[in-house]
Amino acid sequence: GTAAIPTGSKPRRRASTLIAARRSAPLTWPGLPGCPIRPPPLRLRDCVRSTVSSAAPGRLGNLFRWLGVTLLLLLLLQLLAVLAVNGWGEESFRQLLSTTLVTQSPMAFVGLSLMLIAARLDDPRASRTPLHWFVCVISGVLALSLLVTIPVSIAGDRTVSEQADQALMAQKGQLEMARTQLQNPQVVEQVIAQGERAGQIPASATDAQKQQAAKAFMDRQLSQADEQLKQAESRRDLAANQRRIGGIGTAVVLLVAFALLALVAVL
Repeated sequence: GTAAIPTGSKPRRRASTLIAARRSAPLTWPGLPGCPIRPPPLRLRDCVRSTVSSAAPGRLGNLFRWLGVTLLLLLLLQLLAVLAVNGWGEESFRQLLSTTLVTQSPMAFVGLSLMLIAARLDDPRASRTPLHWFVCVISGVLALSLLVTIPVSIAGDRTVSEQADQALMAQKGQLEMARTQLQNPQVVEQVIAQGERAGQIPASATDAQKQQAAKAFMDRQLSQADEQLKQAESRRDLAANQRRIGGIGTAVVLLVAFALLALVAVL
């Protein structure tokens, strides 16, 4: 039933006591007065979890976006440092520019990928936003730049290889000339005289001993020159493989990667 309106000397105090008693009374199921309804306790970790889950994508998106912009700026600074020389007519300048672009482009690829991930985190269902088009355009520009870099790298590799081959041929010619001089008696006498002045060949030795010591000295010099020639050939082959595999091969791989990234950004 309805509660009677309190009357008396202190009706306000009695009314407030009645309202507090009703509020403190537990709720019960309809028809089941003995079964009170108890709401589940509110835990702090549930509040924190819901807050973090709603705020994490936005914060990660901003972090990835700024990381991507930073990596792109680093690539731009590296290219500006080379372009400031302005030596397009020199082969060394073109090689330096292509090498800088190839070696620093992976950093830009990571930056653009982070920016694309940031766009997905902001709104997974959104497509072709300004950020998506930005990633597509920059990826396309870098892909075209790498496409131009490939023939420049091939031409530079051919030039450097020819110069290295000419230097090795000159060293081989000098080595062959030294071997022929080993049979020249005048050259042997000059070596004997130099050895006597340096104290390496005793003056009291016989002529046969002097010639033997001079030829042994010349043989050691020729062996050292031959070893240096082999080391120069190994360095030439290593540098050629590095230019072809590490330079041209990397440019081709990055070209394909940037092209795919441009397509993924707008699809």
